[in-house]
Amino acid sequence: MKNLILSLAFLAMSGFAFGQKTVTIKGGTIVPVEAVKNVRATEVQIGQNVDFKVARDVIVDGVVAIPVGTIVKGNVYEAKRSTAFGTKGRLGIKLRYLNLPSGDVVNFASSDVYIQGKNRTALSVIIFCCTCLPFPCGSKAELITGVEYDATVANNTTVTIE
Repeated sequence: MKNLILSLAFLAMSGFAFGQKTVTIKGGTIVPVEAVKNVRATEVQIGQNVDFKVARDVIVDGVVAIPVGTIVKGNVYEAKRSTAFGTKGRLGIKLRYLNLPSGDVVNFASSDVYIQGKNRTALSVIIFCCTCLPFPCGSKAELITGVEYDATVANNTTVTIE
């Protein structure tokens, strides 16, 4: 009886192991991402985490390796507000990694989101010289939801498909 129970347990566990598939996501694979919410350079600080989500399924060997909606983590490396002298706002975010539902981690390399506002320094100087009115500000840097950016997989990563 004990051998029967052990045999059944072994069969159940081996069936579970065979039911899972692994695929390798190659380094250099492009993952389309978009911001989860709008982010302004004036509202974040360097080092702060910013969430993105995968915009479309990433298919490898005919199966979905990275499902749409998977959260991607990024870090702010530059956040400059526009100034009264017409200089533009700037926002820089480095896309770092994503965690798959299986627990596997996919790291990104050379995947930056960099947004700049418009520079109005020349306009600001002309307005001040001609009219003595206050300087107009440069435009703000804002990350907007729904806009796709590309993240690049850093190295070959073997992941489990559930």
